[in-house]
Amino acid sequence: MANLHKAKLKSVWTKVHGVLMHARLSETPTPGSEATVVLVHGLSVSSGYMVPTALQLAPYYRVYAPDLPGFGKSAKPAHILTIPELADALAGWMEVMGLPPATLLGNSLGCQIIVNFALRYPERITHAVLVGPTMDPRARSIHQEAFRLIRNMFHEPFPFLFVVGREYLAAGPRRTVRTLKYAFADGMEEHLPRVQVPTLIVRGARDSIVPQDWVEKVDRLLPDSQLVVVRGAAHAVNYNSPEQLVKLVRAFLSK
Repeated sequence: MANLHKAKLKSVWTKVHGVLMHARLSETPTPGSEATVVLVHGLSVSSGYMVPTALQLAPYYRVYAPDLPGFGKSAKPAHILTIPELADALAGWMEVMGLPPATLLGNSLGCQIIVNFALRYPERITHAVLVGPTMDPRARSIHQEAFRLIRNMFHEPFPFLFVVGREYLAAGPRRTVRTLKYAFADGMEEHLPRVQVPTLIVRGARDSIVPQDWVEKVDRLLPDSQLVVVRGAAHAVNYNSPEQLVKLVRAFLSK
């Protein structure tokens, strides 16, 4: 694997349509021809839990991991953004940053944002990597998702509990619940057949939030996709198994 002692990330703040957004960027030198990878976080977390994957990717690609409005170190506007509005915010940030068309890699609700992005801004995305994509139609209520989340936590690394707990508290219950309700209403299965970029779907074998039959349906609905299951991993493969994830991403992008 890469020499991770050379991989570094730096923080930058950028105003996008009047909203201050924070992001982590790779400082590791890469050849000028290397692709750009943008990491998209899930519900009420931030780019912070994307750091393990960002560091593994940095020796090979130009890596960017923004905190979307309302989350992480970015500003928290009074208006809580819907899933399409989060995709718009991501596109606006990429434009301000001057990024070329990129691979978008997301976890959980970040996958829904990427799918919306691919439909709204197809010229700005080259590949998609959906890690633990939500929302399974059979669990679109708060109590069902909460039950699945609690079950999943028993399979995540212990430090992950502190990362998620801290970031959920920072986002606040009102923003978390409202965003979750927007995710329930998103109906990703209706969008998937119109996604026109090559897509890699990754599921942790111990993921209790995203069951196997749901990701198999995601794979069937996408026009150009492949599905890989990571043995022993739970929902946040980007945090609990970054080396395996990056190996899969590199193989996918090299085709």
